[in-house]
Amino acid sequence: MVKVTEKFQVTIPKEVREKINLKPNEEFEVIALNDNEILLRRKVKKVKNPLEVLIGKEEIKEEIPPEKVDELGEE
Repeated sequence: MVKVTEKFQVTIPKEVREKINLKPNEEFEVIALNDNEILLRRKVKKVKNPLEVLIGKEEIKEEIPPEKVDELGEE
């Protein structure tokens, strides 16, 4: 359980941060699903040239979720 501070800040529990490999200053989209649920969606970094990433010429500083890999291949 977490609390919202007076400045509307929330601390993400350590177990969750470690599980998703959360790093400081990462950006998230905040979505209200209904009156009781909030979804945090990690911002995904776009890769300029996916082929260069695959052959090791371009580095990715953030992980790309598996569902986004197909989208990158279509660009």
